[in-house]
Amino acid sequence: MATTPSPVSGVLLICVDLQPPFLKVMPDANTLLKRCAFAIEAATGLGIPVAFTEQLPAKLGGTDPELLKLAPSADVHAKNTFSVFADDGIRDALRAQDIEHVILCGLETPVCIYQTALGALEANIQATVLTDAIGARRPGDATACLSALARSGVHLLPGETIFYSLLHDAAHPFFKDFTKLVKKYS
Repeated sequence: MATTPSPVSGVLLICVDLQPPFLKVMPDANTLLKRCAFAIEAATGLGIPVAFTEQLPAKLGGTDPELLKLAPSADVHAKNTFSVFADDGIRDALRAQDIEHVILCGLETPVCIYQTALGALEANIQATVLTDAIGARRPGDATACLSALARSGVHLLPGETIFYSLLHDAAHPFFKDFTKLVKKYS
């Protein structure tokens, strides 16, 4: 008799600065939104909490509303720092949740994603960047930063790889719904 796996504990998906003013200057923003939506739905289905950050939302507006709808109970954190971990309030909120590993998607790879991943490591939290759910205005800058992150010990993998790893096998209760998500966001 198979046992039902418990939700993944100590893991948090952080969706960084997916705000319309940033999205409109990103090459292929629609694909980025689609891959972030996949990550949000996969995380939610696995019981992984989701959090959104917003860079200066009073000036730049909030997170894309379609993404927020996918995780209505997610925490939304305003920030003016580039690293999520440089913001005292967000860092304290994460400590209170006993987060051991963050999965990152969003914007912008050479700035907030880069600094947040390094900030996680400095806070003794593992970091995984979803390489298919991040964006940058200049792809060359992103490539250089991802290389540096890999050398620093950050995991760089596409979303399907991460979420299939968390499922472990086809007996997982979320597996069937997950395969539907894979098809939906292909």
